[in-house]
Amino acid sequence: MGRAMMLVSVLVALALIVPGAAVAKHPKPVKTVDIQILGLNDFHGQLEFGDPISSSGFRIGGLAGTFPNQTCIPPSCYPAGGVEYLSTHIKNLRATNPKNTVFVSAGDLIGATPLLSAAFHDEPTIEAFNLMKLDYNGVGNHEFDEGVSELLRMQRGGCHPVDGCQDGDGFAGAKFDFLAANVVYKKNNKPIFKPYKIHNFGHGVKVAFVGMTLEGTPLIVSPGGISTVNFLDEAETVNKLVPELKKKGADVIVVLLHEGGCVGSPTPLSGCGAGSPATINSCTNPHGALPPIVEAMDDAIDIVITGHTNWAVNCLIDGKVVTGAASQGRLITDIDLSVDRKTGAIVGPIMVNNRIVTRDVPADPKLTTLIAKYKKVVAPIANAIVGQITANITRSPNSAGESALGDVIADAQLAYTQAAGAQLAFMNPGGIRGDLTFASSSVGEGDGVVTYGEAFAVQPFNNLVVTQDMTGAQIKAVLEQQWAACTPPGRSGGATVILQVSASFTYSYNVSEPCGSRISSMKLNGAPIVDGTTYRVSLNNFIADGGDSFPAFTAGTNKVYAPGFDVDALAAYLGGPTKPIAPGPQNRITSLP
Repeated sequence: MGRAMMLVSVLVALALIVPGAAVAKHPKPVKTVDIQILGLNDFHGQLEFGDPISSSGFRIGGLAGTFPNQTCIPPSCYPAGGVEYLSTHIKNLRATNPKNTVFVSAGDLIGATPLLSAAFHDEPTIEAFNLMKLDYNGVGNHEFDEGVSELLRMQRGGCHPVDGCQDGDGFAGAKFDFLAANVVYKKNNKPIFKPYKIHNFGHGVKVAFVGMTLEGTPLIVSPGGISTVNFLDEAETVNKLVPELKKKGADVIVVLLHEGGCVGSPTPLSGCGAGSPATINSCTNPHGALPPIVEAMDDAIDIVITGHTNWAVNCLIDGKVVTGAASQGRLITDIDLSVDRKTGAIVGPIMVNNRIVTRDVPADPKLTTLIAKYKKVVAPIANAIVGQITANITRSPNSAGESALGDVIADAQLAYTQAAGAQLAFMNPGGIRGDLTFASSSVGEGDGVVTYGEAFAVQPFNNLVVTQDMTGAQIKAVLEQQWAACTPPGRSGGATVILQVSASFTYSYNVSEPCGSRISSMKLNGAPIVDGTTYRVSLNNFIADGGDSFPAFTAGTNKVYAPGFDVDALAAYLGGPTKPIAPGPQNRITSLP
């Protein structure tokens, strides 16, 4: 492959002239094939463009991936995203290299999606990327949100087995390939999809694209839907494929890996930096899960296009180009390289540029039509009024890891399960995907009014709410697993996950204490929690089954499932007799010095 010939754009090539060496009078120019790879990750079905002022999810710029309530003033922060504009940017970039451009995704194309996509089991997102001519999608953890069988339907097509084809015109499936090298059936150890595809760019130049999700996927998706498959080590999987890929003539190997890392300085709660580099093309102190995986990969790997942690990054790690395009279609990674037609070696620098998907281009009318079609079908559901709030209620945590929205959701689940005898409730912060905004949306429902679509954007997973028996000792065991170092076999990315709790429950923790001894002062309605006493605990089925690396929750017994989904619990609470709902007080969890 000629690793010494591969350089990233940030490096400077030095020409060494050896005294006395013979120099050809008329050297033959190297004949190359110029290749363009366009990559994204963590799109999450974000078909529409959000409000650039109130929605942090649709802004990007000086800080790649902005923070809630940050004022968005170009050029420090740009409104970004929306498939109507993403499609145009892709077309414009393809035009710069019409014969040798490939468009790829590093996972989470679907799953954790807004109602516009989720109401139709993400068929609209698949159809959108068919229109944009996506070539390959390496599976991510959220591709498994509805289980393996449903993911296979996304590829093959056909109507949903329960809901049918809700838009009335069938579903043909993805025209692009899902790739899943490290997801294999337990019964025969064969991948559920093709592990890779080799793309022929002409003149004999071949590029292999290998797709993989993080090995820790079983820790962060509902176990029931993935009971038939195993998730293998990422580096070991691709390393075993290298001889096969070389035998088939692959000159360049690109891994679409749905795993990421962090940049900047670690923070106490997440183990990551603020979630964003200083710019969308930086590589400041990369750390977390990804760098060791890349370092363990065979040196034959040339490029690793990453995802999962939503970082915007342009790195060189262990001689391999590593990229990430933030999330939600706000960036597109433009990778350009030249390959020697005779030797298959990469010639000169690999140029990498994370480009902002701005809205200063014409909207693609085909995507506009697609969005309008599904909006018409879903409008009666999305625009229904469910309740009221007094102010913005956000998922931003305080220093103890407690958020105002986490408080509200936990309270909602407790109220929803009173018939099952619930006494306290837990909510995982990763299941809270958006904020509740006081200002009226473009629908015109009015300030402080919450629609079902807005509630669904907060809790889009359609989890069930379950109430189960747990002893005081078992509750403590759960809380002791909030830190990755205290969770067997360790939480993906090394993150701390502080569970959100209902108003009936309070506790303290001290991270300076050893694992197993960090939790103290647990109280239910002001009375101490007793180890041997049984309590009724409400939570969603995802963490009840051990998701987010909380195996201690699986000790619960006498389970009772509430009707509907977790979003229904939130909607009922927002529209309950005590409305409008105020932000949670964030005073239930105490972090001791």
